[in-house]
Amino acid sequence: MLLIPPPKLRSDILEGMAEEIFRYAAYPSDSQLDQAAEALINAHPCLREKGTRTGHEGWKHYLKIKMAYFRSKLSKIGHPEITVNSLRNKRKGQGKAASNIKKTKKAEVNFLPSLPKGETAESMEKERIALLTEVKNKNNEAVVKEKMHLTFSYRRQELVEDLPMVSDLQSRWPALFTVNEINAEFMRITTVPLISKFLAQLDKCTANLQKVFSSKGGASGQKISRIMAVADKCGDIHIKRDCVIQSLCVYLNEDITTVIKEFRVCIRMPFFKGIVHPKMKILCLSAYPQRIQRCAGAEDDLGDVGVVIEGAKLIQHLKSISFGLVILFGLIYALNLSYPQSLRFTFEFFQKVLLNLDGSKLSPKVQALKIKMFQ
Repeated sequence: MLLIPPPKLRSDILEGMAEEIFRYAAYPSDSQLDQAAEALINAHPCLREKGTRTGHEGWKHYLKIKMAYFRSKLSKIGHPEITVNSLRNKRKGQGKAASNIKKTKKAEVNFLPSLPKGETAESMEKERIALLTEVKNKNNEAVVKEKMHLTFSYRRQELVEDLPMVSDLQSRWPALFTVNEINAEFMRITTVPLISKFLAQLDKCTANLQKVFSSKGGASGQKISRIMAVADKCGDIHIKRDCVIQSLCVYLNEDITTVIKEFRVCIRMPFFKGIVHPKMKILCLSAYPQRIQRCAGAEDDLGDVGVVIEGAKLIQHLKSISFGLVILFGLIYALNLSYPQSLRFTFEFFQKVLLNLDGSKLSPKVQALKIKMFQ
């Protein structure tokens, strides 16, 4: 039998749902609210609505209103993910409610968490200063990891609210700019492991991607063939991943050289010598010809890959270009940056196809590639 809930019961139902939804998304999208309303009537068929196409359109409408009221209540008690978007915290010239809303855009689960219970900004600042000392000690990774985990919410509030320069973050949080901590920070933000899942999924999708690449014609197809020929000459897994990612960029009509700067030299030199301050770069010292020679038996490995953002030299001595792109992807999340516009479809593929973060909503170009991959 269908139930017509009285206003008080309906309000209680919506209140409980709003609390549960907020655990996953402070600003749920229209499709997410639709899924929540559908889940409600599936769990309780007596709440299905007559006279609507789906049976839950009214619940979806009520949920949207209840979420707005719920955010207003949290704003009054000072919840950081809500207060950061209040009008009194807007910058000058942004005096509109919809202006510069700071909210999750890349499927972050912990976009702006609250400070741990019993902690204040002053106590967190003391932990940050203590962390500066701990990071200088050798064989101290466990202590550093524990303090980085403790100060995560404090660091996120600084990143989202103050929008500091990357160079300032490097001096305040030097422990963040290591491979292990970038991976750990990504896990804290998304609850998904970065490096292991990214590389595993890339390897898993390589065969399907190669089939799609082989069907590409024209100048792009010829360019992809030349890139993949490099992988055929060498059995190194790092080279193969590099070639697959470069071919992916060509297939999506994007220029990877806007993000990757490669030095074709034969003698090792200071890695970042003469670097103009780029917005976001992966720098590779040594070209593929030298790498292929190494695969053929050369003794010296001249390869070196590093990441530069806003002119700040963040990390180097990485394994390959593909690994450098993984680290750059993790840093974009860790530093709350946007994807580089010149590679937005490639990074969307990384996020939504390889890591399955918000994978149900794809741009037409990436959706078409995904369909061809699994046909």
